[in-house]
Amino acid sequence: MVDQEQYVRYREDSKVLAAIGAHVDAQVGRVTVRLPRAVAEAAVGAWDREEVGGLGEETHEQYALRDQAAELALIGLAISQRGRWDGEEVVVDLDVASAGAALRASQ
Repeated sequence: MVDQEQYVRYREDSKVLAAIGAHVDAQVGRVTVRLPRAVAEAAVGAWDREEVGGLGEETHEQYALRDQAAELALIGLAISQRGRWDGEEVVVDLDVASAGAALRASQ
């Protein structure tokens, strides 16, 4: 049975990914981005979180939400590995694909 609560979390992850995308959008030509502490910490939390339960049959919307949650987790990994905290922001070099995913979520 699919845990519907995980899709509630995925929806929240999608909102955080969109918030990151809004900040990346202003920096389109660069791979190095600055993110506010709140969204950076939420992304790291997505990376650190362990999902329980298997995947059942998904709707297209559920698949898209899970995909965005995975993109957010990859950004969290990048922040964990190479992010540099600068006051209330983190400076991190994002992979172009991750930056693109965040941009897509913001639009």
